Amino acid sequence: MLPYINIPFQYVAGIIGASPDELKLITSFLLSYPLAALLKRVPDAKPALKNLFIIGVSIFYLVGLFDLWDGCRTLAVSSIAVYCIAKNVQGPFMPWIGFVFCMLHLSVNQLARQFANSPSTVDITGAQMILVIKLTSFCWNVADGRLPEKDLSAYQKERAIKELPSLLDFAGYILFFPSLFAGPAFDYVDYKRWIETTMFEVPPGTDPSKKPPTRKKRKIPRSGRPASWKAATGLFWIFLFLQLSGWYSKDLLLSEEAPPYGLLHRIWILHMTIFTVRLKYYGVWALTEGACILSGLGYKGIDPATGKVSWDRLCNVNPWGVETAQNSRAYLGNWNMNTNNWLRNYIYLRVTPRGKKPGFRASMATFVTSAFWHGFYPGYYLAFVLASFVQTAAKNCRRYLRPFFLDPKTSNPTPNKIYYDIASWFITQAAFTFVTAPFILLTLPDSLLVWTRVYFYGVIGTAAVTAFFSSPGKDLLIKKHLLRTGAAEDGKLEKAASQDSEDKEPLLGLPGQPQEDLEELVGEVRAELEARQRRGSLKTGLRDSVVGKAGMPA
Repeated sequence: MLPYINIPFQYVAGIIGASPDELKLITSFLLSYPLAALLKRVPDAKPALKNLFIIGVSIFYLVGLFDLWDGCRTLAVSSIAVYCIAKNVQGPFMPWIGFVFCMLHLSVNQLARQFANSPSTVDITGAQMILVIKLTSFCWNVADGRLPEKDLSAYQKERAIKELPSLLDFAGYILFFPSLFAGPAFDYVDYKRWIETTMFEVPPGTDPSKKPPTRKKRKIPRSGRPASWKAATGLFWIFLFLQLSGWYSKDLLLSEEAPPYGLLHRIWILHMTIFTVRLKYYGVWALTEGACILSGLGYKGIDPATGKVSWDRLCNVNPWGVETAQNSRAYLGNWNMNTNNWLRNYIYLRVTPRGKKPGFRASMATFVTSAFWHGFYPGYYLAFVLASFVQTAAKNCRRYLRPFFLDPKTSNPTPNKIYYDIASWFITQAAFTFVTAPFILLTLPDSLLVWTRVYFYGVIGTAAVTAFFSSPGKDLLIKKHLLRTGAAEDGKLEKAASQDSEDKEPLLGLPGQPQEDLEELVGEVRAELEARQRRGSLKTGLRDSVVGKAGMPA
């Protein structure tokens, strides 16, 4: 740590009640803006200088600001090991070797942090979680670069690495300072296109008047305005968090005496506490995304017709989408989107053999990976397990109740649809308030205490919905729907649901269709057992035949 650098943070921390490390973290996010502006001004023809600038700033953050010498070693060990694995290990198991190594290394540090029990202290696990996404994706991209293109999907072709990058490029990718501590994560191909400025090439045929403005001979478009907007948005969320955290906090939920409020008031306090925690993530992710935009890495192309530039390549959260979500998929899909993409493209689809559809094994592998990636606090697993049941119950409600609020002929909303929308929004928000409480409480006793004080409404409600859709009530809904649409529509709901492949993809590792996936697994096991029995009977028949011809007793 640089001499005396801790003094101003300790002074301000004593005034506002935050920890010095939390203030340092916010300062690093804000400091990334002027540094990203300097980075963008490094000549396009000098990518090596850009890499050195990035590495230098990240080392300043890790060592000069936070004194994380052990953290530097941790990042170095993971990165060098994965680079060596990708370079020297051939064959289809290379990505899995890299994945297992990264996850085990992360797990050791997650457990060390858990035993240290110092939530307000910044350690290396946050940066290492982002690093795991980068490194495991890197392994798969290298593996894809060694395969024939006919064996790859369009997504895999776009991100395949055909030639291993230099150590300097790799280090710059790993230590990209605007996203070092909190993300967003991204693939190496994006970094390579950014540092070589090929990302900013305008599609052929684009009207010259529609090209985004740049400064002098620089290829990176001007990004000051969208970056400033993200910074302002992030600061607004942080300010709101600081204001509300004095009123709604874990301490209020965990007070020794049960709060003298009614049930609805307790649920409101729980909801506002979880909302306040979300504000912190909204602020942090907006700040880091803005710094990435200012550097140019957030660039996602232009609309050839309007010339409007898109800067949402590294968007990690959509606060409006989360807060207005009317179903579980919208809620989860708008939260931590880069982690969702990683789990989908590098776990869920990679576990599945080529030519087959993902099933129970893929869902379970994704679930376990997501859980281990987050850490080992019991609250994480309590939230994950309940969330999978909530997601299934929510899908059944949407599948079998929502059609009653749509015109049976045109599928347009009926005048009563507004009531369904309000009810589904309210239930979704209340359900995930209950589900995510253990995620911030972390320990099992604290989680059960808070759930007890709101009478386990989330568990009871989910169980009731699950029981209803496992009863004849589900068939009754289908029959009523058929009366509205006509007998020709028989089976339409079930068929549409079974064909909705996108709905099966897990979000944040939660199984998309646990019941269907489990049935598929049971079918696979049964088929395997029958195949083994047939092979066993065939071997017995052959043995009897041979023994009989030899004149020997069976």
